[in-house]
Amino acid sequence: MNDTPPKAPPLYPKSHLLAASGIAALLSLALLVFPSSDVEAKKTHLSLEPETPIEQLKQEQDAQDQSQATELPTESPFAQIDNGDDATEGTATNEPAAAPVKKEAVAAAKNANHREIVVSKGDTLSTLFEKVGLPAAAVHEVMASDKQAKQFSQLKNGQVLQFELGPDGNLKQLHSKLSDLETISLSRTEKGYTFTRDVSKPNVRTAYVHGVINNSLSQSAQRAGLSHSMTMDMANIFSYDVDFAQDIRKGDEFDVIYEQKVINGKTVGTGNILSARFTNRGKTYTAVRYTNKQGNTNYYTADGNSMRKAFIRTPVEYARISSLFSMGRKHPILNKIRAHKGIDYAAPRGTPIKATGDGKVILAGRRGGYGNTVIIQHGETYRTLYGHMQGFAKGIQNGSVVKQGQVIGYIGTTGLSTGPHVHYEFQVNGVHVDPLGQKLPMADPIAKSEKQRFMQESQPLMARMDQEKATMLASSKR
Repeated sequence: MNDTPPKAPPLYPKSHLLAASGIAALLSLALLVFPSSDVEAKKTHLSLEPETPIEQLKQEQDAQDQSQATELPTESPFAQIDNGDDATEGTATNEPAAAPVKKEAVAAAKNANHREIVVSKGDTLSTLFEKVGLPAAAVHEVMASDKQAKQFSQLKNGQVLQFELGPDGNLKQLHSKLSDLETISLSRTEKGYTFTRDVSKPNVRTAYVHGVINNSLSQSAQRAGLSHSMTMDMANIFSYDVDFAQDIRKGDEFDVIYEQKVINGKTVGTGNILSARFTNRGKTYTAVRYTNKQGNTNYYTADGNSMRKAFIRTPVEYARISSLFSMGRKHPILNKIRAHKGIDYAAPRGTPIKATGDGKVILAGRRGGYGNTVIIQHGETYRTLYGHMQGFAKGIQNGSVVKQGQVIGYIGTTGLSTGPHVHYEFQVNGVHVDPLGQKLPMADPIAKSEKQRFMQESQPLMARMDQEKATMLASSKR
């Protein structure tokens, strides 16, 4: 046993100890701030490792989406709507990211044989068949199958064609909706393709409109809710009493009750004007549509007089009067005083010219300064002339029988003419009269045997127009 005490550790100066502590602290800080190459590489690896599976999933997802897009037909959104998938699409945003891919795959499998193509500018039936993978021979087969099948080649922008393909990829059915009322189809049978036309029968209801003319009849009618064709119908009804080229004034009013064609609550077209009222320069004209027991339909005043007269006021609709009837007018080309025994109606070249009354064509050809001219004899008393025509309507020749309102030619500048217009003359027993000042002969009124039946239809229509107008004016003052 050694009783010698242990040797004490050497003592260092205090300054040395402080210096050693400082160096140790600096080394520790350096290790923390500047790790070794091994540690730094390991940290970099660890920081990227959690992101790698996400990137990999994203790439796989993109590849899967691209694959699905290739499998789906380009018109798949239409196919999904047709198959009732719109409700599913509405909730898709609340589902996991992978769910829509699965649904699209199901939709693709479900609609693999259904294609919908929307026609755009430049499309032909051949290009549309090509888009759904059908060969050019299929187009020829369809066109040769039925004469009516050619309607499929009369394409319009926005028109939708639906293709149903068989398991072998050949065309099984072809559908197209021409309008809200009409659909055409082709279906493959053992003998070829069969053409069918489906025309829906709409419900018919009545509608009322009221308008005040501020600028032009067409603009005011459009603002009131009348289509262009309905406006033309109204003008034709009152054309015996109102010159729509000359007589229309600001503040003139109109009321119309007409037929509306409706399918599933949607208006798909219009029918006939049942009654109308037109106030021109403070004078009111009324019209009621009536079909007699023989099946003949005409318009009559509210008390049963015929709206139809032997002659209409003007041969051109919405034309501008460029020269009035005058016995002392200076001719614009001959530059001398020469009677102007008619009315000039200026309108764009090619505007249709109508016969103002029933009659027989006694001239359809050239006539001096009148250029291309048509002269119509109306019975023994009346004769009308139409000059400076660009050309004659089909079938208009010497001896032709024409009806009132029938197109007989088109506005031009033939003969002595300074611009496109029609020169219109009216003769009574061989004497020229002013067409605008001539009192036109009336057609027959409602037969006495049908007067009571007519009034039973006329009175409720007139009463409704009064009531509708009063209600509308009262509501506008609130």
